[in-house]
Amino acid sequence: MDYIKVTKDNIETEHICCAISNNRDVQVASKKEWMKKCFDDGLVFIKSTERGKCFIEYTPAENAWVPIVAPGFMYIDCFWVSGSFKGHGYSNDLLGMCIADSKEKGRAGLCVLSSSKKKPFLSDPKHLLYKGFKVADTSDSGINLMYLPFNENAPMPQFTESARHPHIERQGFVLYYTNQCPFNAKYVPIVEKTAQENNIPFTAIRLETKEQAQTAPSPCTSYAMFYNGEFLTNEQFNDKKFLKTAQGILEKKQ
Repeated sequence: MDYIKVTKDNIETEHICCAISNNRDVQVASKKEWMKKCFDDGLVFIKSTERGKCFIEYTPAENAWVPIVAPGFMYIDCFWVSGSFKGHGYSNDLLGMCIADSKEKGRAGLCVLSSSKKKPFLSDPKHLLYKGFKVADTSDSGINLMYLPFNENAPMPQFTESARHPHIERQGFVLYYTNQCPFNAKYVPIVEKTAQENNIPFTAIRLETKEQAQTAPSPCTSYAMFYNGEFLTNEQFNDKKFLKTAQGILEKKQ
């Protein structure tokens, strides 16, 4: 397998794996614009040269769009190997390149969001444990912060207090999201329209800077849905899934 690093110089011509389409597609355009803003902060995106979901994306933790305190660490935004790419050792390749690059840059270790039990859109905790990662901090939402220190003296990463205990004051369904995930550009407007058509109270809040994301009320900022102040899920909704979930919750309240 051959790999390539997506940079400012080639981002217009390279696909970005999780949204494989042309640059006119709203998902691709939103993700690439987000990446362009983050390259100067140290964002690295390494992917297979073949088209498909086989990539790793990481950045210095100080610049990560998540509410964590992990000075000196490298934070993995997304690590995805799926479909026909699974079972060939490509995940080992990508993680190995991330580790080598991070050590060369003098980082103290890696950290990444996971969970106590496997959740969609989060790294598999069993796989991370197998690779030597340990749980650094836990959140009331069931989302954990895991880390792989490069030496015994590396400080343990932590969530901010707002991430450790997710809660907001707004009522109804409230979504916090970023353009780090390309699917949001397509599906957030669809969910907004579905909520409006069905008189479901819904507010979408896009986090547009790393500073906003670093003070977010959820450990996961790419997608965090709340209902009546309490964290609901980090799993992205399409119109049907949102409507089914919302109606189920609202029916229980009646």
